[in-house]
Amino acid sequence: MRWLLLIATFASSAAMAQTEPLALASDAMAGQSYSLSIQILVLMTLLTLLPAAILSTSAFVRIIIVLSILRQALGTAQTPPNQVLLGIALFLTFFVMSPVISDIQTNAATPYIDGEISAPEAFSKGIEPLRRFMLDQTRDSDLQLFASIAGVSDIASVDDAPLSIVIPSFMVSELKTAFQIGFLVFIPFLVIDLVVSSVLMSMGMMMLSPMLISLPFKIMLFVMVDGWALLLGTLASSFYA
Repeated sequence: MRWLLLIATFASSAAMAQTEPLALASDAMAGQSYSLSIQILVLMTLLTLLPAAILSTSAFVRIIIVLSILRQALGTAQTPPNQVLLGIALFLTFFVMSPVISDIQTNAATPYIDGEISAPEAFSKGIEPLRRFMLDQTRDSDLQLFASIAGVSDIASVDDAPLSIVIPSFMVSELKTAFQIGFLVFIPFLVIDLVVSSVLMSMGMMMLSPMLISLPFKIMLFVMVDGWALLLGTLASSFYA
């Protein structure tokens, strides 16, 4: 009977000693799972914001605005459709940004994948070509505007401007340039609308829509001057200039 009590006591103490590490391990795993969930949540949040951030710091803004103004000038509400305009804008953006992407891959992405540089160093080297691209397209007046708003007055040169000033300045400059190009694109089609409207009014056909009559002439003019090649080529060359 005494042996049975000793065996039971030893078994219970062994079970308690075994359950304590298991409890500690489960608590550690729970903490690790909790921190992993937070990391996944932060990563997914960054991934949702990443496309907007990339498109806002590339040539996409200028291209898609000019293409939208062109469609408005032609008077075709849904032709080309939004998917086609987005596709053209994306592929033309990749074409314009190919030197920047190649520079980032050579100096930042490939060395980081090979383990030659750390993540902060790869980020600093990768952001530099994109920074130069944005500064080349940004007006000095816009940089000065956002620097004054931010209260930053100790910028020795444009290259020393922080990204918090460069990115909004770049976006405002791109919007200005896009609307300037859009204005020049709109003028020939506006002239056709005015001529057709004047002819219809002189003929007494005021009930007939001028947009309906001018649409074939605007499409014919755009096709005759090879408008797509002219517009896309001008947009691509405007960044390299």
